[in-house]
Amino acid sequence: MGPGDLRDLMTGIAFGDAPFVLVGTETGDDAGVVCLNEELALVTSADYITPPLDDPQLYGEIAAANALSDIYAMGGRPVAALNICLFPAEIELAVLREILQGAASKVREAGACIVGGHTTRGQELLYGLSVTGTVHPRRIRRNIGAQPGDVLILTKPLGTGLLISGYRRGLVSAAQMAQVASGMASLNRTAAEVLEPRQVHAATDVTGFGLLGHALGMARSGVTLHLELQRLPLYPGALELAERGVTCSGARANRAAYAGQWVGQVSPALEEVLHDPQTSGGLLLALSPEEAAVALPELSAAGVAAVQIGWVSHGPPQIVLHP
Repeated sequence: MGPGDLRDLMTGIAFGDAPFVLVGTETGDDAGVVCLNEELALVTSADYITPPLDDPQLYGEIAAANALSDIYAMGGRPVAALNICLFPAEIELAVLREILQGAASKVREAGACIVGGHTTRGQELLYGLSVTGTVHPRRIRRNIGAQPGDVLILTKPLGTGLLISGYRRGLVSAAQMAQVASGMASLNRTAAEVLEPRQVHAATDVTGFGLLGHALGMARSGVTLHLELQRLPLYPGALELAERGVTCSGARANRAAYAGQWVGQVSPALEEVLHDPQTSGGLLLALSPEEAAVALPELSAAGVAAVQIGWVSHGPPQIVLHP
């Protein structure tokens, strides 16, 4: 669902509250957190996607990486996952088994285990995971908490929605899509582990609401986020597809939901990139310039192509775009 429809859907529903709930639905965080004791909390989330490409094993890997990302964004470590399967009856079991095998390989890479799940027959193929992780109650990372003076770091390129749409229309080559698929299938584990000792003031993963939507979630704590457009990392070919008019329903829903919440001059193509829904995107992080000066070389040395894309200032909860 688009962010506007989701907001309307949830308005007025009492989801419940309890002293042991450390993070609920109130700020649109990436996952919920419940406290077990002074030293241990559980992080829990669920996510599933339609196939971004035709390779079933790679589909499973990407879906798993996408679901695991919520746990990393909260500062947690995945420990267990459940399969969420909506499988059409006409798809051969061997193909479905490849999806599950791909996901299992990524969950093992994360140091976690798949311990069960649920399957349902339906007309559309959907697959994902419900993931549980652990975190120290004092080490939880939220999408709120960014402080004026912080810098913004993004750990993966943008443009997966555009490239998936372009691939389905025959506008993206198999070789070009393979590079994007590799990025989507890569876990945010390395970035999370490198950043674990750093003081990160706010964090989120960039997924269905696009960079602009997730950045607005970070601004919700009462700050203005500034994005430097020339610094944004993009998958090769993404901007060209936007210039050709490629889009998707998710981007249109994001654009409608976030109208009036950002200021600045931007080309129509780059605006499309900002609203583009990401599959298994990177982490967006706010941390002090001093911490960023240490973290960026560490991330690079670990093979994470992180980029500083902006900064945080005093001001209303909005996004300011800079050339």
